[in-house]
Amino acid sequence: MPDFHKSDLLIGGRDQKAQSGEYFDVLSPATEQVMGQSARAGNADVELAVAAARQGYHEWSALAPKEREATLLRAADLMATTGEQRYLDLLMDESGSVINKARHEIYYTVDLLRTAAGEVRRLYGDTFPNDNPARMSMVFREPLGVVGIVSPYNAPLALLAKMTAFPLAAGNSVVIKPSEETPLIAVAFGKLLVEAGVPANAVSVVTGFGQECGAPLVSHSGVDAIALTGSTATGQVIGAQAMQQMKRVQLELGGKSALVVLKDFDPQQAAEIAVQGMFNHAGQICMANSRIVVEAPVFDAFCNAMKQACENLKIGDQRDTECVYGPLINRRAVEKVEAHLSDALQRGATVLTGGKVKQGLVFEPTVLLEPPRDSSAWRDESFGPMTSVVKVADFDEAIALANDSEYGLSAGVLTRDIQLGFKAARAIRSGAVHIGMHAFQSNAMAPVGGLGLSGMGRSGGHYSTDEFTELKWISVELGQ
Repeated sequence: MPDFHKSDLLIGGRDQKAQSGEYFDVLSPATEQVMGQSARAGNADVELAVAAARQGYHEWSALAPKEREATLLRAADLMATTGEQRYLDLLMDESGSVINKARHEIYYTVDLLRTAAGEVRRLYGDTFPNDNPARMSMVFREPLGVVGIVSPYNAPLALLAKMTAFPLAAGNSVVIKPSEETPLIAVAFGKLLVEAGVPANAVSVVTGFGQECGAPLVSHSGVDAIALTGSTATGQVIGAQAMQQMKRVQLELGGKSALVVLKDFDPQQAAEIAVQGMFNHAGQICMANSRIVVEAPVFDAFCNAMKQACENLKIGDQRDTECVYGPLINRRAVEKVEAHLSDALQRGATVLTGGKVKQGLVFEPTVLLEPPRDSSAWRDESFGPMTSVVKVADFDEAIALANDSEYGLSAGVLTRDIQLGFKAARAIRSGAVHIGMHAFQSNAMAPVGGLGLSGMGRSGGHYSTDEFTELKWISVELGQ
């Protein structure tokens, strides 16, 4: 059994019980048993957190850039030296991560914090000619104020760090509402930021449920911007709510990412790449290549190799370094995969491999062949270890099927012809396209985000600090 954790809210960088005095249970996906409790925040707690953040914004934004840079670098150093001690077991127990994924998340968080520190000194303004030669025009980039952050459960440390570090780099304060599935990690990360020197009032974490503390945070008049990484359904609600007050909103939402396998690419290698891009963390990755489009000449060889590769995957034991993935986050996640699978099978799809629960919340790596193009398995995000493979006659049909989605987050194209790869990359409607790679790629400096149901805005590097700053034009009269 994992260690039992009990966590209060972090209000103004300090532990504080919820005003109601209530807690909610946190379940471990590995056992489906209670592993901890987290304070259940409500509207009154959000009020306190936002009030602290208004004060913290002025404290933090007033610091010299070199001081904010040094603070974020200290946070990175703390993560690099103590991250495994603080977060390794917690990531496995609370989010169902396997040990390699948990370690990667910790050290990617180090990279994110260091990248954000580097952006502090790159909040560049501009000048431009004024029509009146006796006047000067300048453009300054200023922080927005308080950023409300709604973070997900699938990468509860790394994605939270990304969503938090770049707004902080730009001079904003933050109020974090993490997924109710992974609140303990969020509170622990907030404490690390304060330990590194971020002013206590500039960081708050309110844990609880969407209607009770998430909605009050989004609608609070003292919150200037909202950042969400989560499902499209949640993003549509939060985006509409934020826009009622014309708040800046950055939404990184779901995906139904395509992997295009062209006939000149070795099918065995393509299958290995496809498996890597799909089954990391049991497919609970928005960029997972859950639609695989294969040209006819290599289709059969690819499917044979894909079946073998899936059946060779080691799954289930989170602390085994050879294990690829562990459990899904909860029982509802399993039921969603099963529903998508059942719908596709009833309407003519076949299972190449997998299709069953192995144990507990661990679902077998599953590959569907030729699901109907209007089925939930093809159109909707399953967010689990299931992908669909379809055969196409030629390049044009491959591109058409890659674009047959309301999502547009990421895509991959497997070809040895770089010209054809670029042609595909330009034709695929997606926020990112990776040539010679699967769709799930990460880089702390890249502009991650999507089109359509995959959201709006971009996160990463200076693209994040652009999102969380406002341009101000200042002009000055130099003559009489």
